[in-house]
Amino acid sequence: MAESEEELKSLLMKVKEESEKVGLKLNIQKTKIMASGPITSWEIDRETLETVSDFIFGGSKITANGDCSHEIKRHLLLGRKVMTNRDSILKKVKVSPEVEQERNLCAHHGEKLHLFCEQDGKEHRGHITFLMEEIAPEYQKKLQSCLQRLKGKKQEAEELEIKVREEMSTWKIQIQNEIQNVQGKFTQLRQILDNEEIKELRKLKDELGVILKELLLVSNLISDVERHLQGSTMELLQDANVIMKRSETLALKKPKSFPREQRRVFRAPDLREILRVSNELTDVQRNWVQVTLNSPKCANVVIFPDQRQVRYASSDQGYNAYLNYNYETFGVLGSPVITSGRHYWEVDMLKKSAWILGVCGYKPKNRNCGNCHNVYSRYQPKNGYWVIGLKHDSVYNAFESSFSGPVILTLSLSVSPHRVGVFLDYEARTVLFLNVTNHGFPIYTVSSCSFPQNIVPYFSPMNCGAPMTLCSPSR
Repeated sequence: MAESEEELKSLLMKVKEESEKVGLKLNIQKTKIMASGPITSWEIDRETLETVSDFIFGGSKITANGDCSHEIKRHLLLGRKVMTNRDSILKKVKVSPEVEQERNLCAHHGEKLHLFCEQDGKEHRGHITFLMEEIAPEYQKKLQSCLQRLKGKKQEAEELEIKVREEMSTWKIQIQNEIQNVQGKFTQLRQILDNEEIKELRKLKDELGVILKELLLVSNLISDVERHLQGSTMELLQDANVIMKRSETLALKKPKSFPREQRRVFRAPDLREILRVSNELTDVQRNWVQVTLNSPKCANVVIFPDQRQVRYASSDQGYNAYLNYNYETFGVLGSPVITSGRHYWEVDMLKKSAWILGVCGYKPKNRNCGNCHNVYSRYQPKNGYWVIGLKHDSVYNAFESSFSGPVILTLSLSVSPHRVGVFLDYEARTVLFLNVTNHGFPIYTVSSCSFPQNIVPYFSPMNCGAPMTLCSPSR
C-alpha cells in the first residue's frame, strides 16, 4: 500500500502542477485523506482535496472527517481503477483546441466531458450527475418532443400569418371600396350643388329679365308724361287721361326668390342628409311609370295634346281655392290603372298657386256629388282620395279622416315643392309625396291605406291658370 500512497502523492503533485498551468492554484493545508488501506496523513487543503476528488473519482464527495461517500449513480468511477489509468488521464489534462473541440473537452479544465448534471450553473459541486451515454437517450426523447411542439407552434404561426395576410388583403379591398364610395358620394354631392347653383342663377336671371322689362315700361311711361308736360296746351291735354290711368294701374312685380335666411352655406349634417335623401329618391325613381291624363268632361280644364299637361281654363265664374267648385270641372284622372306593385311619377307645378295631387279610387264614393261647399268633405281617405294640396300660393295641406269629421293638416316645408314626386306602393298600402325641388325630402306619407282594387293618379289644377306638367325621367 505504500507504493500506492506514493503514487497517489505523486499523482496529486502532478495534478497540482497541471492545475497551476491552467490557472488553478492549490494551497497545501493539513487534512487527512482516507482510501482503501491504512490511514495516511498528508497535508493538503480542502479545496484542493475536493478538486482532486472530482477529477479522480468522477464527482465523489469527500466529507469533512475524511470519509469518502460516493453519490454518483450508475457506474461511478472507482479511485483504484483511475489510479491504474493515471497516465492516460494526465495526458488528457492538456490538449490542443482543435482536439478539444473534436473530443468534447471542457474548455476550462481540459477534461473530456463524461458526466451530465441536470442542474444549471457554473459550479456543480454537490450536484447529482449522470453518465452522458446513459442520459442522452432520455434527453433525446425530451428534445424530440420539444421539437414536435416547436414545429406545431411554427405551423400555427404560419397559419396565423396566412390569416393575417388574408385579413390585410380583405381590409385593403374594403378600404379601397370605401374610398371609391366616398369619392362617388362627393361627386354626386358636387353635381347636386352644381345643379342647385344653375337653378338658382336661372331663377335670378329670369327675375332680372322681368325687372328690366318693367323698368323699360316705366321709363317709356315717364317719357310720355314728360313729353306732354313740355308740349303745347293741346299736346298736354291730348291722351292725358290715358297716361294717368296707365300710371295708376302700373304695378311692379316683385321678384320671387328665396328668403335671405335660406341663403346660407350648407353644414356637414345638411350634406349627409342631402346625400341620404338623394339616394332614397334615386331608389324610388327606379319605379318610374309613364302617366298620361284622361280627357276631362267639361271646358273648365284643358288637356294638352300630348296628354302630359293640364291647366285651368278661366271663365266668368269665380272660384276660391278649395271652396265652391265642382269636382267634375277640376278633377282629372290619369292612366294607367294601378292594381299592384310600385309606381312613381313626378309633376312640375313651378308657377302654380293652387293644386291638388295624389291618387284616388277609380270610382270615388263622391264621384257624382256635384257642387261641394267644402273641399275637405271630399278629399278624405275614407272617400277614396289620398292627396295633398296647395292654396294661397304658400299653404300646403294634407287630408285625413277621423271619426269626428274631416281633418286638415298644415305642412311645414322649408323649400317650396315646385316639383313633386308621387310614390305608390300598393302592397305596402303607402303613398309617399317627395319634394324633388329639395333633393327628394319627404313632404308627407299616407300609410295603412285601404286601397280599392283599382287606383289611378289624380290631378286638380284648381283655379290657377298655370299648368301641371307630368315629367319624364330625363327631365
